[in-house]
Amino acid sequence: MGYEPDISQEMDTVCCGWTTRGLAVGDGKVYAGLLDARLIALDQKTGELQWETKVAEWEEGYTVTSAPLYYNGKVYTGVAGGEYGIRGRVMAYDADLGYEVWRFYTIPGPGDINGDTWPDNDSWLTGGGPVWNTPAVDPELGYIYFATGNTAPDLDGSNREGDNLYANSVVAVNAENGDYVWHFQEVHHDIWDMDPANPVVLFDVEKDGVMRKGLGQAGKTGWVYFLDRTDGTPLIGIEEKPVPQLAEQKTSPTQPFPVGDAFVPQGVFQDDVDKDLGDTFEGQIGDIFTPFWEEPITLKPGPAGGANWPPSAYNPDTELFYVLGNDNYFSFARQEDEAFEEGSMYIGSIMQPVSNAPVRGTVTALDVKTNKIVWQQNWDAQAYSGVLTTKGNLVFVGHNDGRLIAFDAKTGNQLWEYMMDAGANAPSITYEIDGEQYISIYAAGNALAGSKHGDKIYTFKLGGSLPEGQVIDGSVKEKVSVNEETEGATVSSDFGLSVYTNSCIACHGDQGANGHNGPNLQDSKFAENRENVIDRITNGGTTMPSFNETLTQEEIDAVADYVLTAISPLGK
Repeated sequence: MGYEPDISQEMDTVCCGWTTRGLAVGDGKVYAGLLDARLIALDQKTGELQWETKVAEWEEGYTVTSAPLYYNGKVYTGVAGGEYGIRGRVMAYDADLGYEVWRFYTIPGPGDINGDTWPDNDSWLTGGGPVWNTPAVDPELGYIYFATGNTAPDLDGSNREGDNLYANSVVAVNAENGDYVWHFQEVHHDIWDMDPANPVVLFDVEKDGVMRKGLGQAGKTGWVYFLDRTDGTPLIGIEEKPVPQLAEQKTSPTQPFPVGDAFVPQGVFQDDVDKDLGDTFEGQIGDIFTPFWEEPITLKPGPAGGANWPPSAYNPDTELFYVLGNDNYFSFARQEDEAFEEGSMYIGSIMQPVSNAPVRGTVTALDVKTNKIVWQQNWDAQAYSGVLTTKGNLVFVGHNDGRLIAFDAKTGNQLWEYMMDAGANAPSITYEIDGEQYISIYAAGNALAGSKHGDKIYTFKLGGSLPEGQVIDGSVKEKVSVNEETEGATVSSDFGLSVYTNSCIACHGDQGANGHNGPNLQDSKFAENRENVIDRITNGGTTMPSFNETLTQEEIDAVADYVLTAISPLGK
């Protein structure tokens, strides 16, 4: 017996793809957060719906993209929607009946603790602070921990003077009643969309002869923030340093700089322009916290750089923290004042990857006692899968080209790989059945990673029977029926919009603008030519995957027509 959530196909407030990231199991039930901001509980054996609770209204921009957390008779979930001017929150629900037990707002209001980090206007009501990932729990302390996302509007700080807590922070609250315990903000008054989307990782480590309760959170900034999870103080050292200022953006005078190493480059310099961007590059360049206004500025790491959602991992035997990083060029520029409109994107400025610039990735092991790099693998592709490390001192990482790769956890030497038929853009898992250990991974590709799509789960064990690198073709491509009225003619714009929403909006954004990783199609000369558009959809290019095997020709034609008639300058 299966369960289908029946999510409205009219839903248009989803950031970053129609997907959620997992389930929770507890008390004989399976718990899931749905994209339309519902939380459900199913019978673990039958799949029968036990209860359903509306967490928020998707029409207002709220969604749920993370797996819930089950702990001690409660189910915890946060809400996404930072690009839509939400007021972020984390809530606890009774696991048996589904009613709300408590809620914690990630954007405090006037009179709340740290509410004075917002100005005396209504900006806190639409301040953002989404929670993209599942909280972690320390049963001994009785705390749950989560990372909060960007402020809103993402890139315009002119109307929200102050540090803007608790956006861009790691937060600890009491698991029983939701009371605030502590916070650590990674980016004050964020105007670069460098929100911490990576799940927090809890670990215990002996440091200076004392066992410490540690927490690691890998940021889009390119640093891992190592904290003591009892009180939120730095485990190693984090220094507040002056940063460049811009009065129009109400920039913070300082930003936190962790002691130790960054796992990706943090700034664009002339050598980078000469090597990667070429003679035709125009615009200003800057360091990680360089502010921007009307003139475009190209920075690193940017909103797609550093560590994104793919989970990090800690190995207690090696005492190393393993993180995937992305090295991207991103351009920022101010746009005209954007008024908040409920249910519409609320970005504040323009951001987009630099055309034809290389995209690189890193696989890095950091010493949690020093925050220094012990080893690092550098790729000419995004590292976008998540990390698994095992008791046998292995590190498993997926690659965009379809490989599952095993490294030595201590040295970083590659020990094994297996080529699958789609991008390996999900973390692998390990488990034991009848005394045998297995590794499984879902190879489905990912639009934000620009990798080939697929639909298979691969499972491995020692002595397995599948030959090295052999791929079983079990794919089934659905054919889209074209009715007599549209056959031989341009497929309807509604159909093209539907295909665009399902396959393209995550990267290119609503109406072709303000997406993640994809260029703005509204000012793209490339998007003015139908032959070019169809070729790029079919064959891919740069960071864009080929859709030849995931879309039918009718769908490719339809989305091309939609881009040309509804988005690009040619159609206007």
